[in-house]
Amino acid sequence: MASAEGFDSVEKLITLDRTDLQNGLKDENCQTEEEQLSMDFLSLLEIDSDNDSLNSLPQESGKWCSRNVLRKQRHWEKITAAKKCKRKQEKERRKAKNAQDLQKGATEQKHSKKFLKALTKEHLLEAKDSGPRLCIDLSMTQHMTKKEISRLAAQIRRLYGSNKKAEKPFWLYLTSFVVNGLLYDECVRMNDGFVNYLVDTTENSFLDVFPLETVVYLTPDSDNALEDVDPEKVYVIGGLVDESVQKKLTYHKAKDHELQTARLPIQEYMVKNINMKNFHSEILAINQVFDVLSTYYRTRSWVEALQAGVSPGKGYVLRNKTTLEEI
Repeated sequence: MASAEGFDSVEKLITLDRTDLQNGLKDENCQTEEEQLSMDFLSLLEIDSDNDSLNSLPQESGKWCSRNVLRKQRHWEKITAAKKCKRKQEKERRKAKNAQDLQKGATEQKHSKKFLKALTKEHLLEAKDSGPRLCIDLSMTQHMTKKEISRLAAQIRRLYGSNKKAEKPFWLYLTSFVVNGLLYDECVRMNDGFVNYLVDTTENSFLDVFPLETVVYLTPDSDNALEDVDPEKVYVIGGLVDESVQKKLTYHKAKDHELQTARLPIQEYMVKNINMKNFHSEILAINQVFDVLSTYYRTRSWVEALQAGVSPGKGYVLRNKTTLEEI
């Protein structure tokens, strides 16, 4: 009996231990299962969360990016359009301003030219009433070739141009000037606006136009040096271009009519300059003679006057300062 009871006790203990062990294992298993379930649940949450992030982020970000890009693009298009419009307006404004400036400049230039033309005309007409008078005697064209006549026409143009610019202009006369003659035709052909020149022209000789006592015939062969320019006198220049150098042609004409003669004071203020050709000439073109007279009338200095009209090619230079002071 005792052994049977002992056996039963042992068996109970084993049963209890087994039960406890099972319960313990069960508890452990339960705990492990709970932990596993929790871990699995959290994993699922993380996965879902990650999946949601992965699924939603690109879509939402893409939508946001698309809206932002679109907004920026529209903003940029507005700015570009505004700039383009502004550039167009600025270009049109500049174009209009340039056109206005050109028109204004053309108007001012036109008015300026018109004003200067009127001023020159007034200036020359004053000389007609009170200024000195210069006459070009054109009665010797029969002594000239066609080439020489063309050169004379060019000299008349230069003379008139210098007189227009002069501070104190002369009033000009062209005498023995035959309309439709060879010289006239050359003047019209070579000189723009010649028919509108502010000069007196006549086919008559200067001998029939001016009182002889007022005439001073300028010729390089005269014995008298011109000392002054008198507004009461009429200074006559022989309109002659003579490449063959016919001696004393103008001088003899003046003497034949018992006219007062004079020459430019080249000998008094200038000396011959040594040159390779040993060339020296006091014969000047009519425009050069005028430049001397005009400069002297303005400055009252023969030194300045001769410097202005006598070119170095004539073979003369001014005397030294000491000699000039003695004159």
